[in-house]
Amino acid sequence: MREVVIGLLGAGNVGGGVVRILQENQADIERRLGASVRVKKILVRSLERQRDGMVPAELLTTDPRDVLEDPEIRIVVELIGGIEPALTMVLDALGRSKHVVTANKALMATHGEVLFAEAQRRGVAINFEAAVAGGIPILRALREGLASDRIERITGIVNGTCNYILDAMSRTGAAYDDALKDAQSAGFAEADPTLDVEGGDAAQKLSLLALLGFGQRIDPAAIPTEGITRVRPFDIAAADGLGYVIKSLAEARQTPQGPVLSVHPVLVPKEHILATVRGSYNAVLVESRAMGRSLYHGRGAGPMPTGMAVVSDIIELCRHMFAFDAGRPPPEAFSTIEHATPLPMTEQAHENYLCVHVTNVPGILGRVASCLGRHGVSVKRLEQDLRGEGEPVDMVVVTERVPESKVHGAVTEIDGFDDVLAPTHRFRIREPDAID
Repeated sequence: MREVVIGLLGAGNVGGGVVRILQENQADIERRLGASVRVKKILVRSLERQRDGMVPAELLTTDPRDVLEDPEIRIVVELIGGIEPALTMVLDALGRSKHVVTANKALMATHGEVLFAEAQRRGVAINFEAAVAGGIPILRALREGLASDRIERITGIVNGTCNYILDAMSRTGAAYDDALKDAQSAGFAEADPTLDVEGGDAAQKLSLLALLGFGQRIDPAAIPTEGITRVRPFDIAAADGLGYVIKSLAEARQTPQGPVLSVHPVLVPKEHILATVRGSYNAVLVESRAMGRSLYHGRGAGPMPTGMAVVSDIIELCRHMFAFDAGRPPPEAFSTIEHATPLPMTEQAHENYLCVHVTNVPGILGRVASCLGRHGVSVKRLEQDLRGEGEPVDMVVVTERVPESKVHGAVTEIDGFDDVLAPTHRFRIREPDAID
């Protein structure tokens, strides 16, 4: 039986999951592939650390050359994370004409173009299914299953930490800080959760979804991004009363003027399919011209789901290697990449949820409504707590669909009122024409 030898860069949770899947599913993999996959070396930071018994100690090394320079290793699996030293090591592997599999979303979103060019120059491939949504095969679906279709819109819950926190707040009424601590205790949030809760992780993943879906290279730093740290139990309860749940959505859509991308907390109608995504699960809704809507749902993180996606990429590369071993290179992917900048959010239109924090004094309701009107913001619904005069009031306003620039101008003026006690909380509402 043919054998493919691989090396791993990194043996953390995902690396352990990869080794476990290769061992436990060895017979199934050999039957489906017609070949065996053998791990020869695994790069680690320290040989002293206690590890899962699934990772054989004799395979471990602290010298990257044992993986990168071994001529028998044909596929290098990068599971280090971050930019460096991962970038240097991956470029080294590609430069030695080794195929690469990575789960590194930051690396691919930031330096993907350089890596694709080097892979193409060397006649090898780089696969990165595990970089988005863990075990959900969304990138493969975009690259292969929907390859003949025109992707028009991608909407995803792609960060399990944010979804876990918001779901906990919705189910239990917990404050953000308490829900975050619960997520950290459960292993769904890092000790420093900034990249997740501020939306940076989702922006990197959205950049990769746009690359596969639209064929456009979009810098994650250019994507308008807002985290979930300002979401309060009051907003969760108010949204519930209005018929919505709050979800952190990563959205990309094509327009005649160019792509529109964003990562924001959004009020999603309870009847919408994305409103039902619970806990740390991920889901991606794809809207394409021929297929219509298709949903991809599952665990978005964890050693086994992510490890499964990595092993699937390894198997796919093995098949390409067997097909093209006669001297022909693998099919070119991303040989031409269109650079694109997301359109500014300024003139994008949405319905909006506004919560204005004011002192309950005569005329304040009229002042807020008048200000909105002057800026061309039509009010669809307005609710106000009935409290004693002079006490703080949370005034909830639902606007009609209106351009961002008008909402921004109105909120800026309102926040300057003497009777406003805190910055207005504003969240977009999922567009009615995207519901069904």
